[in-house]
Amino acid sequence: VRLVESGGGLVQPGGSLTLSCAASGFTFSRAHMSWYRQAPGKGRELVARITGFGVTADYLDSIKGRFTISRDNGKNTVYLQMNNLKPEDTAVYYCNTAGHWGQGTQVTVSS
Repeated sequence: VRLVESGGGLVQPGGSLTLSCAASGFTFSRAHMSWYRQAPGKGRELVARITGFGVTADYLDSIKGRFTISRDNGKNTVYLQMNNLKPEDTAVYYCNTAGHWGQGTQVTVSS
């Protein structure tokens, strides 16, 4: 299993970013995929998850209405569209499936 996140960066409050996670080594279309984040000095928390065929998705309460998880099974990629970013969204964002983790991508929201 290999998960490679990309798309992080520095953005001003109110800005947007789209994270991508390219997956390989397993049957992606059947796999539940999740995004987690870990802010400095805090534990890792589940941000959003999506079922194998994208039928349902769940979100952390604090990001509902601002973030959208989606997937492209043809590209073996899961996305996290993040809008109206806030300083408290600053964290390393990780892709996860069945206990496997990517290396993470840093998102910093600051003016």
